[in-house]
Amino acid sequence: MRRGLLRKTSALVWVVLGLGGIKPDINLSGQTHAVNGSSFEVGAGTHETRAQSQNSFQLPNAKELEPRNEIVLLPPPTRSSFMATWPNVSGAKGYLLDVSTSSSFNNFVDGYHDLDVGDATGRVVTGLRQGTTYYYRVRPYDQTAPAGYSETMAATTEATTGLVIHATFDSSIIGNPNSAAIQATINQAISIYESLFMDPIMIEIRFRYSTTQPNGDPMPAGSVGQSNYVYYTIAWNTYINALRADATTGNDNSATASLPGSALSTNVLPASAAGRAVGLDTPPAMFADGTIGMGGPYDGIVTLNSSSPYQFTRPPSGGNYDAQRAFEHEMDEVIGLGSHLNISGDDLRPQDLFSWSSAGNRNTSSSGTRYFSINGGVTNIVNFNQDMHGDFGDWLSEDCPQSHPYVQNAFVCTGQSSDVTATSPEGIDLDVIGYDLVSTPTPTPTPTPPPCYSNFTAAEGCDALSSLTTGAGNTAFGWRSLFSDTTGSFNTGVGGGALVINNGSSNTAVGAAALLLNTTGSNNTSIGTDALVFNDSGSDNAAIGYFALMNNTTGGSNTAIGWEALTANTNGNNNTAIGNLALQNSQTTTDHVCVGREAGSGITTANNNIIIGHHSGVHSVFGEESDRCFIDNIHGAPVSAATAAVVMVDSDGRLGTVTADGPAPGGFSPKGIRPKAIPDAAQQTLLDLQVQDLEATITQRQQQIETLTAQLKKQAAQIQNVNAQLEMRKPSAKMIVNKPKAVPSGRVHGQLEQ
Repeated sequence: MRRGLLRKTSALVWVVLGLGGIKPDINLSGQTHAVNGSSFEVGAGTHETRAQSQNSFQLPNAKELEPRNEIVLLPPPTRSSFMATWPNVSGAKGYLLDVSTSSSFNNFVDGYHDLDVGDATGRVVTGLRQGTTYYYRVRPYDQTAPAGYSETMAATTEATTGLVIHATFDSSIIGNPNSAAIQATINQAISIYESLFMDPIMIEIRFRYSTTQPNGDPMPAGSVGQSNYVYYTIAWNTYINALRADATTGNDNSATASLPGSALSTNVLPASAAGRAVGLDTPPAMFADGTIGMGGPYDGIVTLNSSSPYQFTRPPSGGNYDAQRAFEHEMDEVIGLGSHLNISGDDLRPQDLFSWSSAGNRNTSSSGTRYFSINGGVTNIVNFNQDMHGDFGDWLSEDCPQSHPYVQNAFVCTGQSSDVTATSPEGIDLDVIGYDLVSTPTPTPTPTPPPCYSNFTAAEGCDALSSLTTGAGNTAFGWRSLFSDTTGSFNTGVGGGALVINNGSSNTAVGAAALLLNTTGSNNTSIGTDALVFNDSGSDNAAIGYFALMNNTTGGSNTAIGWEALTANTNGNNNTAIGNLALQNSQTTTDHVCVGREAGSGITTANNNIIIGHHSGVHSVFGEESDRCFIDNIHGAPVSAATAAVVMVDSDGRLGTVTADGPAPGGFSPKGIRPKAIPDAAQQTLLDLQVQDLEATITQRQQQIETLTAQLKKQAAQIQNVNAQLEMRKPSAKMIVNKPKAVPSGRVHGQLEQ
């Protein structure tokens, strides 16, 4: 891509209205009538845009480039103009244009009845009333005679009140084969300014596209553009009082508050249009040839060098300058931007009132740093150019291609474009030197789909992911979450300041200040306020809970779940702490597994402990030791005698109550090793333990039997004693003799024989 850099230079010529030798009024078609003179001294300024030869291609100086018929992109109507277009008619040599406020064409706008517009297929119609519907038609003609009228077309000018820029097109534009595209580009630029500013004034600008200056001299070698403008000399107090009185916007209020209490120069030199914007009597005073005098109809003249490679459609190709940006730059010069450093003398221009080197320190010189600020130097909106090869009233510029290709950059690039906006440095500058930005009412919010970001990225919140360059798959929600991330990928930051300086990858931080100071650590998960807040390069950590792993910096592969779990850890590794305050005092120890509230909370030097429960990890007799296992709530706790069993542990650390020979031959244990046979000594020990257990059981049973026997003997004795007492209480025995009775005859059955 070919890149061009442009530079601007300015020269000013002083004259005084009323001096001899001033040109008389010139009657030019389409120009406004002559205006009355002013009581202020008037001057003429010239601003050139030049190509910097060592950084651009060689530009022809006098030969116009071959005209191109570019596609005409219809600009919106302005308050005083609209773009009339029509289809091309085969064989037509030219067109005659009619414009009327009546669809029956029983009247015509002055100057627009059978207006010969040549063979162009478009024309900007100027000098119109705002908010009015106009009708137009054309008749093509050839070498013999005009043909019939085209269909009637209509356009309505902008109805709002505010700034009006009246364009006059020089014959160098009207007669150009690309005239329609050139006029459309100019009207597009005008529509931007009119939509931005509501000042009830009209600015008169003559536009040219030529290889010569307005006075007929050739454009200087290497010059690609030029603006000639009118300015006035206004006493300091007169101008400052007018500027203060004109303050209407928030920018104005900040800017006027920063104005000095005493004069910085004897006079101020506003452009003629800028003077009228603050209510001063500074009428147009420039004639078509660039000279000035009473009755001059223009505030300025804008010329683009037709020998330069301008493109009138967007986007511009790599070897072409953007014509619309160039028109806007030169229009800014006519409207009022610029520095006194381009003028001989000490009087400041309005823009110089807001030139600072630091907060509270002004700088209006060409040395040191200068920047544009409207709040006393506190906020640097844009730096001023201090390169003597460029214009001192323009912005400091980067090398091409520029990341901020502002309209007023001192050096501009081919292949790039930009416009003046309400928030661009140019829009703010014009606002504070006297123009009034349109106050836009706050629209009623309507649901809109969320924006899409490149590289599978989502961001929401002030400055969230604002530095991202090539990182992919990141999600940032919250103030400055993932703010510094440039190349890190697959991070998720949710919460104010989450992962704010991170540039690592695959981190997840949820909570205010979570993983706040992480820079290159990767694969971390942090959920909770200040979780892993000081982590720098530690990786593969998981912290869930308020202040969990808060002080970790380089430690890795730690898992902390719970309030202040592993909160003191800095570079310990491979720890697992589950429970509030678990391993809370461990800083550099490793390989712990602690489950329970305050589990391992006393460990500071030991490593590789397993703690289940609320035990501190410090033995009451042995103190801190490594490679130990603690299980809380076992010692002294009763168990069922009927179901109790001996618990055994094997060499793999497995617990159980019975022994087994292991898997079938050829099988493997879960750890991938064959189970080992139990040695004879170990078997004997187990048998001894079983015998001891059985003996204890037998002894217990014998004791129970003996106790029962004693109880039975005691009960037998008690029974015998009771029986004896009963025998003693029985009455004496008596003899009873039964006498035989006579048995009736015939009744002997059933009786014993005597």
